[in-house]
Amino acid sequence: MKRLGIIVGVLVVSLAASVGAHDTFLKFDSYFLSPDSLVTVNLLTGTFQQSENPIARERMRDVSLITGQGKRIHLPLTAWRDEDNMSRLELRTAAPGTYVVGVALYPKEIHLKAEEFNEYLEHDGIPDMLVERQKQNRLGEDAHELYSKHAKAIFQVGERRTKSFKQPLGYAVEIIPQQNPYTARVGQTMSFLCTKDGKPIPRQFVIAGWETPDGQTGSLSGRTDEQGLVRFPLKIAGRWYVKFIHMVSLTGQPINYESKWATLTFEIR
Repeated sequence: MKRLGIIVGVLVVSLAASVGAHDTFLKFDSYFLSPDSLVTVNLLTGTFQQSENPIARERMRDVSLITGQGKRIHLPLTAWRDEDNMSRLELRTAAPGTYVVGVALYPKEIHLKAEEFNEYLEHDGIPDMLVERQKQNRLGEDAHELYSKHAKAIFQVGERRTKSFKQPLGYAVEIIPQQNPYTARVGQTMSFLCTKDGKPIPRQFVIAGWETPDGQTGSLSGRTDEQGLVRFPLKIAGRWYVKFIHMVSLTGQPINYESKWATLTFEIR
């Protein structure tokens, strides 16, 4: 048990300084927008700084916009285009308020050799599953995984702050801030509710990170409490993300792991 504790500690330190290369983020050049304007949001698959490939339209299960007044709009797939190794969504803002945009992708299967899977668990933010595999003497087993991804962004239109930021999209996993990021300031602490099927997830490992206007990056890690809440200090101004991967092992079927990914992005001035 002591050895496992050391391993977990090392993983937490390394994960706090890195982000896996398989995440999906919705990211704006600026999250502060004007009313009644046409804007573009980028869907990155890779890291928060670089996308490896665009997303096929048939993989998009839901594309939704929540306006500053709380109205949900399902956006058409024709609003997307592929460019620079990423998919770009065009949308039009309306009245001032705090908006939410989200994308949920259909599940996809992947086969990984044992070494690849262990490395992925270590570097993408799933330390508990790596410890579980070690406890069960399964580090040498290959993995057949079913994964699905769910990305959200919160952005501000005009000056009026509204409560739409807290409205859930009903995705399989989701991150819901408990304070409006556009009333927050550097030095304050924000709390985030992490849910699965609409219910809080206790003890979930979560990573938060940032990118400053001059390109500096950093990250933090933490765990949700018994109410599914995790808290992060806003150390610096810039574009921020919060992310987690909820994974369970399955038995008695060809797929032996299922993971559900959630990301949230916003900007702090």
